[in-house]
Amino acid sequence: MSRTIFYIFAFILIAGFAEAGNIFKVKYDYQADVKVFSCDYDYQADLIVFVCGYDYQAKGNDALWYFCDYDYQADTKVFFTQYDYQADLKIYFCKYDYQAKWNSNGNKFVGTFRGK
Repeated sequence: MSRTIFYIFAFILIAGFAEAGNIFKVKYDYQADVKVFSCDYDYQADLIVFVCGYDYQAKGNDALWYFCDYDYQADTKVFFTQYDYQADLKIYFCKYDYQAKWNSNGNKFVGTFRGK
């Protein structure tokens, strides 16, 4: 009995620290947690995003994204809109990880992409 309680406690503890910005791109807007628009320039965006090669690189930062293969792996599901007025959030994809950051301080999506 005590071993079972230990495993349950260990699982909860590990799951609490597992923060990754795993993103899944959905096909339809009603499936998404957040609708985003990809801007042409960084000054137009609310969030400057760097796409990581591995999921462990996207830990603890909204601006570091890893695109996963399946929706059940994702922390956040996004839909890319065709026009900026359709989006909840405007993003810009940067070339280097040190460029990734929030451009707007008071955005309601701060903390959304960090993981659960």
